[in-house]
Amino acid sequence: MTPATWRRRHLMGLLGAAALPAWAQFRVEVTGVGLTQLPIAVVPFRGEAEAPQKLASIVQADLERSGQFRAIDARAGGALDESSRLDVAPWRQAGADMLVVGSIGRLADGRYDVRFRLWDVVRAQDLGGQSYAVTTGDLRLAAHRIADFIYEKLTGEKGVFSTRIAYVTKNGPRYNLWVADADGENAQSALASPEPVISPAWSANGTQLAYVSFESRKPVVYVHEVATGRRRLLANFRGSNSAPAWAPDGRTLAVTLSREGGSQLYTIDAGGGEPRRLLQSSAIDTEPVFAPDGRSIYFTSDRGGSPQIYRVATTGGSPERVTFGGSYNISPTISPDGRHLAFISRVQGQFKLHVMELPSGQPVAITDTIADESPSFAPNGRLIVYATRQNGREALMTTTLDGKIKARLAGQSGDIREPDWGPYQR
Repeated sequence: MTPATWRRRHLMGLLGAAALPAWAQFRVEVTGVGLTQLPIAVVPFRGEAEAPQKLASIVQADLERSGQFRAIDARAGGALDESSRLDVAPWRQAGADMLVVGSIGRLADGRYDVRFRLWDVVRAQDLGGQSYAVTTGDLRLAAHRIADFIYEKLTGEKGVFSTRIAYVTKNGPRYNLWVADADGENAQSALASPEPVISPAWSANGTQLAYVSFESRKPVVYVHEVATGRRRLLANFRGSNSAPAWAPDGRTLAVTLSREGGSQLYTIDAGGGEPRRLLQSSAIDTEPVFAPDGRSIYFTSDRGGSPQIYRVATTGGSPERVTFGGSYNISPTISPDGRHLAFISRVQGQFKLHVMELPSGQPVAITDTIADESPSFAPNGRLIVYATRQNGREALMTTTLDGKIKARLAGQSGDIREPDWGPYQR
């Protein structure tokens, strides 16, 4: 049974896993203009022409993708590094409010010394900087950490650029579960299989991934240690075992099992054991996701006649319907602050990403694509990653919550599916 067939059967039409060649590299394409973007210039780092990574370009792309910053031509003030005395006049004239300068050099032990400094051009004020000694393989991580520093210094919130995403590809007969940087680059294969792999889900501490594998010729849930590659079987009960979701404390997972007939929600200890059924229902209940406080679970159910999103306490009880607009709402995900619900709604036959502010209950469509799926919030709640089809190609996208700034993480060809945005590293 293909993952698409299985998903259609259990989610009444939800698009299944698709494919992207494993070798494809990503590039960031940012579109849209926000009303309050901060103009910032990121000068090419001194020495980066001889380095394996162009750090300034990575930093600039990260900041643009956040929706909070607008790139300014970085050639206005000539060559600079973190120790340069700054003449703010040309940067003010170029329209920059902020400026990033830095350098990269090779150390005697083969590592790279990366340094940077952030300037407030308007106030002619040094806002600080940092330095890193990193291996070649960690140069991109250093650039993401620089972007995180800048983002937090200028917005007061933590950046997410050094976090990771997981996603699934299919290349010919091979399925791969990938772990990549938040911009889609630097992908490492966590699992390769001739059988479908679907539904990756990060643990709260970012050290483990739960996923569904069809290698037993039916859906079975595994938990995978990202650093070591070791994995353990979590759920292999009679019937299908699917849709794993971690509790915030990492001790429990919610899963969908058909062991008693139909698709029903259960919770199970992270170490395995006997699952506990959450609800008594003849409906199809699936796609659980924990609220950030761990006290409730959002899920998709057809108990009202068509798929809608509901909420129930983790101790069980009567579920509460959450979505009312439209007749087909699936794939819930909750922002880390618990204020926003993102989900996929079918509108006139098109699958579109919607965001609802839970206190108001008003959903808003934030995309113009027609085959969106699998939304997942960034750990700061400011961005959403999702899969879609754009210009005839499958791709990962990120979007701000208002939909104004989008970035395509595009492969050279093929398909890509089921992204899940990992947490901050602890």
